[in-house]
Amino acid sequence: MPVLHVSAQQVTWSQHIAPVIHRNCTPCHRPGDAAPFSLITYEDVAKRANFIKRVTESRYMPPWKPDPHYVSFANERRLTAEEIRLIGEWAESGMSKGDAPVKEEPPVTTTGTLNNRQPDLVVKMKTAYTLKGDNVERFIVYKLPFELPDSMAVEAIEFVSSNRKVIHHANYEINDVPHADFDNTADYVDNTESHLDYYQQYINYRKKMKYFGGWIPGSSYESYPEDIGWMMPKRGVVLLTVHYAPVGKDEEVISGVQFYFRKKLIKRIINATTYGSGGVGEKDIEPFFYIPANVEKSFKLKVKLTETQSLLYVWPHMHLLGKSFKAYAVTPAKDTIRLVSVPQWDFNWQEIYWFPKMVKLPKGAVLMMEGEYDNTVNNASNPSFPPQLVYGAMRTKDEMLTMIMMTLSYEEGDEGRDLKRP
Repeated sequence: MPVLHVSAQQVTWSQHIAPVIHRNCTPCHRPGDAAPFSLITYEDVAKRANFIKRVTESRYMPPWKPDPHYVSFANERRLTAEEIRLIGEWAESGMSKGDAPVKEEPPVTTTGTLNNRQPDLVVKMKTAYTLKGDNVERFIVYKLPFELPDSMAVEAIEFVSSNRKVIHHANYEINDVPHADFDNTADYVDNTESHLDYYQQYINYRKKMKYFGGWIPGSSYESYPEDIGWMMPKRGVVLLTVHYAPVGKDEEVISGVQFYFRKKLIKRIINATTYGSGGVGEKDIEPFFYIPANVEKSFKLKVKLTETQSLLYVWPHMHLLGKSFKAYAVTPAKDTIRLVSVPQWDFNWQEIYWFPKMVKLPKGAVLMMEGEYDNTVNNASNPSFPPQLVYGAMRTKDEMLTMIMMTLSYEEGDEGRDLKRP
């Protein structure tokens, strides 16, 4: 499609600016979400027009950290050069409102949104959690049991919360637990200082993980192509890990996960695999995963794939010392398959990256992960001053080199299959 160049005199909110803002900014900048102000109406945007011009021209906003020249993703949240130009010219030329009708309400990212239908199952906390207003971040793992008449094919899954503005991100794993007793463990475990209690409390629930996913501000539900998905076990538990941002006053939160089921059986089951810290190859990270104080240090992980897979998405993860992250696969024929590159890592903006089409990873390919870390005073995000020795662990002040990959067993023609979702 040819790019339409519009002169400054023609740029209006209703025709040119509103579609860009509502598609790229409003999913976070809306009441109840993490962003500090709303960007929904003409008035919301016009009074901040010069500020929006600056942060879009610098590409500080909307946040998108992967290198677009390394790999392109289906959920890319980047403005085009023409969209940035339009915002700038609109801000400088009087911010014309225009007369075309604009539906000035948040895009559909709220609960119960899959094809405008309500969820089939909602699993959530029994009572509200009180987040203390002491400006301390927290990691809380909630135990959310469920039992169904029978196992069900999952079409989509969505994190929900009564107070999303205090949540930095959330992860959830769904475990098949046919016989374990849910009454002899705590409803939640505070994982802020140590993850040992979490493993001791819930170790018997984590033997058959069926799915792993997550949420960041601005995202909505995860869904899959028509004949692809996973099976919700008849009896199990959702272990929901919520990373709370530091807050200055007490806040109450009720969070959970809701599910949409398919009427038809799925033909192909997806598989979530964690590589690196806390997953496959954790002990094979080279060199040994620790970062002395006052040094920059790099690590690599090589894992050989034992079957041919079709890759749907990747989800890299590091903490505050992270400097850059790259992952790729080298095939037996020595071809390189690029997966993701984040040249300037930012702990605050890490998410799932969906490929436009499935990516074939052949049997025998070697998955390569590379991470660079900065444990010096030059790293403004360093949580310790002076810098301290850091080992691999789950706390934010520790470090991780991790990537989750969502895959299918390969079938002929997968690499040409479009991954557009509902």
